[in-house]
Amino acid sequence: MINNAACISILQLSDLHILAAQDDEMFGINTEHYFHACLEQAVRLRSLQADMEQQHFDLILLTGDLAQEPTPESYRRILTALEAYQTSCICLPGNHDDYDLMLQVFNTDRINCRKQVLLDNWQVISLNSQIPGDPGGRLPNEELEFLENCLSENQDRHALIAVHHHCLETKSSWMDTMIIENSRELLAIADKYPQVKAITSGHVHQVMDIKTNSYRVLCAPSTCFQFTPKSPEPAVNDTAPGYRLIELYADGRIESKVVRLPEPLTELQPDAQGY
Repeated sequence: MINNAACISILQLSDLHILAAQDDEMFGINTEHYFHACLEQAVRLRSLQADMEQQHFDLILLTGDLAQEPTPESYRRILTALEAYQTSCICLPGNHDDYDLMLQVFNTDRINCRKQVLLDNWQVISLNSQIPGDPGGRLPNEELEFLENCLSENQDRHALIAVHHHCLETKSSWMDTMIIENSRELLAIADKYPQVKAITSGHVHQVMDIKTNSYRVLCAPSTCFQFTPKSPEPAVNDTAPGYRLIELYADGRIESKVVRLPEPLTELQPDAQGY
């Protein structure tokens, strides 16, 4: 990535799957421990980049499945972790989340569920692809209308679109049953507006970086367990948790990379029940 203090720096964290109790485990791992480890490593490594005048993130973007077992307490523990950093945070719902509860807990000036954020000559547009009670994704008409309004009313701003579910196939057949059902409508809107530079999502617990037309389609890894790429059936592996760094430049360029924790998940129990 290019280090440039003039850029907008975003930390994308996804698929935390925080459980009801702090010490609970999923697939044999403590998902909350690894959320903290990813957040702390990202902030620490950025602060160590001495050649950068700006040693903090402009935005932390959490792209869904914040909780595996959504309760007020599980969300409050996420809120407390984020409050330790003087950074604006945007929280999107995933299929495991309780969006109404998220709106109640993540409602501070810095940490909330805002759907549009203006940053210099960029806008970050957050969409809700959740189908309550269903693991798959869909964007209702009001979400698509909101997206188009944001783009048509801010044609002088470059745009980053964030959504939980993926909009392009992963080649994991079981995962692609949960792709955004009307992803063609999303992509058709993005195609209409040249200021759209990227769509980023979570959900797949894998890395994606695809160039399509004039924008990139990105997916972030999970901060806990990862799904095995190109697998016909659900399968997890011990690939280390990680996060995505995104840098937005005034001329519309995007630089992005995935960073992982240094060690694989040695305690993972792939055959354990939980997801």
